[in-house]
Amino acid sequence: MADRPLTLMAVHAHPDDEATGTGGVLARYAAEGIRTVLVTCTDGRCGDGPGGVKPGEPGHDPVAVAAIRRQELEASCEVLKVSHLELLEYADSGMMGWASNDEPGSFWGTPVAEGAARLAELMRHYRPDVVVTYDENGFYGHPDHIQAHRITMAALELTDLTPKVYWTTAPRSAMQRFGEVLREAGADWEAPDPAEAGEMPEIGLPDEEITTWVDTTAFGGRKFDALAAHASQGENIFFLKMGKERFTELMGVETFVRVKDTTGAAVPENDLFAGLR
Repeated sequence: MADRPLTLMAVHAHPDDEATGTGGVLARYAAEGIRTVLVTCTDGRCGDGPGGVKPGEPGHDPVAVAAIRRQELEASCEVLKVSHLELLEYADSGMMGWASNDEPGSFWGTPVAEGAARLAELMRHYRPDVVVTYDENGFYGHPDHIQAHRITMAALELTDLTPKVYWTTAPRSAMQRFGEVLREAGADWEAPDPAEAGEMPEIGLPDEEITTWVDTTAFGGRKFDALAAHASQGENIFFLKMGKERFTELMGVETFVRVKDTTGAAVPENDLFAGLR
């Protein structure tokens, strides 16, 4: 331990995901002197183009969108003081069921073993003490989020590392309040209708199943600014509509479920590095 810093590795699907779910912990732990490594799996080419043009519409250039989103990702990392940004550069697969799911080079179409082998190399290089990614449903069912989960868990099996492993989540108690604030801010938000959701898993977890609640209130402004750096996707980032103060009030605690641990740290915990320092 003495010859290397404590290290957090966050594995995310697209540019802007790092800010939404883990912007607070990336900023907080960087400020505490912990090395932060962000792995972004796709190039974000299925995001909005200039002027809000959508994928598949005239004027949407996936290569140009990917270039813009890389610049925005680098700006976000500057804000969050991310120590190392690693890009796997798979093609953004788009939403579940889109034709882009099956295009050559798409992340969703990449064999898990291939992605896992590349990520395992990064894990061996950085030797993270904490790894954060999504749950089996990718938090909300996006194919690239699901694939990020799969390659992360498979990569860990390929190494001799024993980091604490976390999946991002949200407390269900906060989801109603979240919707209210977004509607107040003018966002077109409707809570998912269980009758229409079918077999889709519910988003988030009951409060009692959340193991880890990290207070990142002091870094709410930085998290907001990191999201704002992804200006090309502003139409989709509802959080920006509420202003920095309300945003920090709503998003000032980041929550996780701990799925692997060798420290024996008691849960619930308020620090991803509990038991490591």
